[in-house]
Amino acid sequence: MNKSVLLLRNRYLFAADLVITVLSVPIAFGLRLPYAQLRQYLPTMAGMIVAALMVKPLVYWRFGLYRRFWAYASMKEALIILGAIAVNGILMMGYYFLSFYITQPRVPLTIPTIDALVSLVLVGGLRFSIRMLSELMQARRRLPGSGATRRVLIAGAGDAGALVAREMQKNPQLHMIPVGFLDDAPEKLHQRIHGVQVLGALKNVLVVAAEHEVDEVVIAMPSASGEVFRRLSDLCRKGRLPYRTMPGLYELIGGRVSAGRLRNVEVSDLLRRAPAQTADQAVGRALSGMRVMVTGAGGSIGFELCRQIARWGPSEILLLGHGENSIFEALLELGEDYSGLALHPIIADIRDRPRMQSVFRAHQPQVVFHAAAHKHVPLMEINVEEAFTNNVVGTRNVVELALEANAERLVLISSDKAIRPTSVMGATKRLAEMIVQDAARRSGKSYVSVRFGNVLGSRGSVIPVFKRQIARGGPVTVTHPEMERYFMTIPEAVHLVLQAASLGEGGETLLLRMGKPVRIVSLAEDLIRLSGLEPGRDIQIVFTGVRPGEKLSEQLWEDETVLRPTTHPDILRLTAENHIWKPDELNRTIDSLSALAEKGEVPELIEKLNQIVDGTIGQTPPPELTSV
Repeated sequence: MNKSVLLLRNRYLFAADLVITVLSVPIAFGLRLPYAQLRQYLPTMAGMIVAALMVKPLVYWRFGLYRRFWAYASMKEALIILGAIAVNGILMMGYYFLSFYITQPRVPLTIPTIDALVSLVLVGGLRFSIRMLSELMQARRRLPGSGATRRVLIAGAGDAGALVAREMQKNPQLHMIPVGFLDDAPEKLHQRIHGVQVLGALKNVLVVAAEHEVDEVVIAMPSASGEVFRRLSDLCRKGRLPYRTMPGLYELIGGRVSAGRLRNVEVSDLLRRAPAQTADQAVGRALSGMRVMVTGAGGSIGFELCRQIARWGPSEILLLGHGENSIFEALLELGEDYSGLALHPIIADIRDRPRMQSVFRAHQPQVVFHAAAHKHVPLMEINVEEAFTNNVVGTRNVVELALEANAERLVLISSDKAIRPTSVMGATKRLAEMIVQDAARRSGKSYVSVRFGNVLGSRGSVIPVFKRQIARGGPVTVTHPEMERYFMTIPEAVHLVLQAASLGEGGETLLLRMGKPVRIVSLAEDLIRLSGLEPGRDIQIVFTGVRPGEKLSEQLWEDETVLRPTTHPDILRLTAENHIWKPDELNRTIDSLSALAEKGEVPELIEKLNQIVDGTIGQTPPPELTSV
């Protein structure tokens, strides 16, 4: 709708308001006084009409009643109208009090109240009738025979489902008609939301869909667990009923619920957990108004950290990364979503201490999230020197420079592979944890490590590999039928990292509850089915054997470790786990290991790493890198 049309319509509204203003005064008198007495009040009415014409349109304009498209009026607009009428009523009440003592006969003091109520009915009714007319016209365009319009059943009659249904009703260009809701809450059954009835429980999806000739199911439950998603998707798949969903609760952070964000159900949806209670006030205190640095900001975890940190109102975010393209893309997306936030892209290698020193001195970050790391286990088995210099030497640079800059908080993103490491990557992450713990012990600052398992959908992770193999027609390669891992979605993991950052006292390793471990072969089967194929029939699964550096299952802590709860149910505290180093002993150890890495003396480097971190790292390069 162009501006000229809107201005034309608002001119009509302005003219209508003038007519209403003129009429409301005699209507108020007529409702309050007998007809026989009205004649003697005509001069008073004329004065009041003039006063109303001088006051009311000006107040309407000040409240923005001529700057809105009333076809999309909502409760917010209703409150604005109410506020404008209330202000007008107060102003006119002053005039009425003056006229009470000046004019004869005296005007009843109930007249201004009646006048305000009449204005409310007429002014509000005029505007909301525009919305009703608009909806009637849209409904006519959605009648059967309008082409590719789909009949949609919405799973979830909560706030998200109601918003999606409303958007379908308001936007005929979506070509979607909500025919009903499904919800497991008994009190919602047969109730209506925006005129759409709750038709049954989630388990009845196929029966309800058949009765109402449904073309598609939309799962609108951002906070639902993976178990609910799996049950619904299995039913829809068996009934050959198309289904989509909206992003999960943590994915919606900083975004909005809308029909435009619908997407196909993914494996990550099947592994969702019901959101736990959050300590938002503590996170706000830790991040609001702060200068925050994120290393590895172009990576999957790093970018999601930036996205979720941005919503807490930091004074600025420093996006530090080694890859210029990924940092540029992160900068563009964050700039679109948070236009008023100061964003500073920094291209730097965390191993380059002079460059990192100049960055810390120039920006003086108050909070640091260290997500930059080499993480691919098999690849690091044949690039040992690179793994060590990046994950250990780079971490030492970041931590020591954060101390020099007097940063209040530092959070290291660690891994479950740091427990009794059998891989070079795991050993370097364990040594990185030791660096953070040692810095916290020496400084007393809130420097902590947050340890969790695999995240779904990150670069080089299992899901992209499986998708490529399925797209090629298979086979999907899995190392071992009993191989299992902890999994969490990227948004959920980062959400808990921010919660953990606000809880850390200094020196702890904080562990995220990852739920139950998932067999990799089950993940592969789920992904094949979500692609519309059948495992074993359309796509074969081939087992290739466990690779060097890998375990059949991971753990987040040693068996003898004592864990303490925190104020967050999904975060545990692990203290005094690592070796307590003598002053400068850790630095000397890292220097000696660095010398071995620089000389390429890999066997000696691995042997010393095993001694320090109580690991069992082998020295045989993996035969291949692409199985998962």
